[in-house]
Amino acid sequence: MYPTGLIFNIQRFSIHDGPGIRTTVFFKGCSLRCFWCHNPEGLSRTPQLLFHADKCLGCGACAAVCPNGVHLFDSGQHRLDRQACSGCGLCTKECFSGALEIAGKKMTLRAVLEELLRDRAFYRNGGGVTLSGGEPLLQSAFCCELLAACKAEGIHTAVETCGDVPWQRLQSILPYTDLLLMDLKVLDSTRHCRVTGRPNQRILANACRLAETAVEIEFRTPIIPTVNDGSEELSALADFIATLRRLRQQAGISDDLRWELLAFHQLASDKYKSLGLDYAAGALPPLSMSRLAELKKTFALNPLA
Repeated sequence: MYPTGLIFNIQRFSIHDGPGIRTTVFFKGCSLRCFWCHNPEGLSRTPQLLFHADKCLGCGACAAVCPNGVHLFDSGQHRLDRQACSGCGLCTKECFSGALEIAGKKMTLRAVLEELLRDRAFYRNGGGVTLSGGEPLLQSAFCCELLAACKAEGIHTAVETCGDVPWQRLQSILPYTDLLLMDLKVLDSTRHCRVTGRPNQRILANACRLAETAVEIEFRTPIIPTVNDGSEELSALADFIATLRRLRQQAGISDDLRWELLAFHQLASDKYKSLGLDYAAGALPPLSMSRLAELKKTFALNPLA
């Protein structure tokens, strides 16, 4: 019996999830609720129905097969009772226009690995596999086995994490992880809780522990207007990064950790709409590339910042 993971996407030819050309596996479920999240379909730990209204033909085939009465047609309008949806996906199989899809399906370790091995030729020049989400380490046992299987195939591995998991889960993947990509969003815990729904004491403690391990680490800060785009917030994060570097040096680890500032974008608005969710980040002012370049220059603590 092969273990299973709940996956909502396997994205090929990724170039922003680690070095080289990569295949990224996106896991369902996250403990944080960042209001700007780019992957809202990864937040819930259960399969979710996405409805793209602009593609709907109004044929009613979905309503005919739905066992829970999710699909309602009134005066030519297709409405959904999302509370009644069990995520069974029967309606998506009858929707030939692509208006309906399920985010999240159980996949065996063998099935995921077979998908990844199809792209092996693209990994040769420094690429590999990245586990992302959501938060992949909410499914840490499956992640650990998948990473070990990739390493056995000689594939470079990376894991993207928010860090809000018990230390034991992070520790379990380290023997099979070549690169850890970890978010640091806001240093002040009260403010962090306000914008992500969770305090950050565990995240910061895990960052300190990770700094004392030999794993290659890149900390990432998405620059969110009105949240952490000010000098005060970034200076506090820069001081924390400096502390992590000192911990690394004291542990006798020669390779340096990195800190990357990432651009905020609003490309996820359609995803929120298809999930029936409000997109609070849509009201934020855009972050200009010139402003991001200015921040990177000011806080250039490493070649990638």
